[in-house]
Amino acid sequence: MLSNIGIPGLILILVVALIIFGPNKLPEIGKAFGHSLKEFKKATSGLTNDDETTKKN
Repeated sequence: MLSNIGIPGLILILVVALIIFGPNKLPEIGKAFGHSLKEFKKATSGLTNDDETTKKN
């Protein structure tokens, strides 16, 4: 889905986000999104590690 957006689409999304949230809130939103993405990756890697451990036993 995201591979079809392209550079112009990303620029449009950033401009709309800047208009909606303003320049002061945008870094906070980016930080929260990055933290959420990191936690999601951590949780999913934990699930795959659990699956690999079960398969070995």
